[in-house]
Amino acid sequence: MKHYRDLSVLEASRERISKVFDDFEKIVVSFSGGKDSSTLLHLVSDEARKRDRRIAVMIIDLEAQYEATILHLEEMLDFYKDVADPYWVCLPMSLRNAASNFDPRWKCWDQDKKEIWVRGYPEKCIKDASYFPFFQDGMEFEEFVVLFAEWYSQGTPTANLIGIRADESLNRYRTIASRKKEMFKDLQWTTRVGENSFNAYPIYDWKTSDIWVYRRHNKERPHNKIYDLMHQAGVAPSQQRLCQPYGDDQRRGLWLYHLLEPETWYKVVARVNGANSMSLYVEESGNITGYSKIFKPEGHTYKSFCNLLLSTMPERSREHYLARFRSFIRGWRGRGYTADIPDEAPSILESKHWAPSYRRLCKVLLRNDYWCKGLGLTQPKSEAYGKYLKIREERKTVLSGLSGQG
Repeated sequence: MKHYRDLSVLEASRERISKVFDDFEKIVVSFSGGKDSSTLLHLVSDEARKRDRRIAVMIIDLEAQYEATILHLEEMLDFYKDVADPYWVCLPMSLRNAASNFDPRWKCWDQDKKEIWVRGYPEKCIKDASYFPFFQDGMEFEEFVVLFAEWYSQGTPTANLIGIRADESLNRYRTIASRKKEMFKDLQWTTRVGENSFNAYPIYDWKTSDIWVYRRHNKERPHNKIYDLMHQAGVAPSQQRLCQPYGDDQRRGLWLYHLLEPETWYKVVARVNGANSMSLYVEESGNITGYSKIFKPEGHTYKSFCNLLLSTMPERSREHYLARFRSFIRGWRGRGYTADIPDEAPSILESKHWAPSYRRLCKVLLRNDYWCKGLGLTQPKSEAYGKYLKIREERKTVLSGLSGQG
């Protein structure tokens, strides 16, 4: 339940950021160059200057990004060089490619595909994988963020400030609203993510309009010019996103690349399988993309249609989906579907995930929903965190032994 205060969102955010500085010795700002993270960096840097403290600015460079965004990142780091210590990370991480079943994952800064990179390394970036003891080639972006904060903490209380807003998506709202998570001093806008680190979301209650009001009153501060181009292209403010372009939700913005930065677009097409076709058909519905209503071909049930779709996929993708589907069906056996799940169920029950069906499986395949989120399944964690914990325990053992010798 929302509780309103007699404060503007700007005042409330400054209050939260001030509290973070009071309670944490180390502070990291996750900075993507987007409008939200830029606003957050402005606010955090203001507080850092006021207190004469330094902050870490973590940039995870995904390679296939707008040139305007890269210029903005550089401009921001220069603007706040008196308080910001940059960690510009250009390492091979696995990212979702919702544009292809043949390459459902793509790896930014892949050394084996260096000749077709969208762009080269920026100056003074971190490109040596050994820089971080927890890093594994191809690890997930989301996991890196958590492990970076824990690594940076070195046993010291650390806050990782992230510019997400609750009204952007249900998942982001749940990140803030969840009562099951462990929080810092029961502050709803925080989440424990490591032994010594917490995520904090100081601008969680801002709306898109609040971001642009702040921009209007602070025109002297750096601003990502790609948003001006998006506005000229007729993109609504609520739809102006800068996430990596091949994700399940982000792919709807692929068409913008060839319009806003044509030279970047032709490199993007060559870099990631399926990018061009997805930009052409992503706005379609039905059996083309699996959105809205789908239909089974003549002579097919949804079960046979599901098997037909699976048979057209490369073996790696097919086996991945089969494993997820088997897990899904097993879960429903304990809820009364002992023989098999139905071919279809009432649409309202399917949409609420209250009933299983082969039609739901078909939608997952047509949407190229690799982790089967449409079935209520989640993405598994990689082994990177376990590896980092092992390294940390070994380091503690060594230090303990040295201390004992002394």
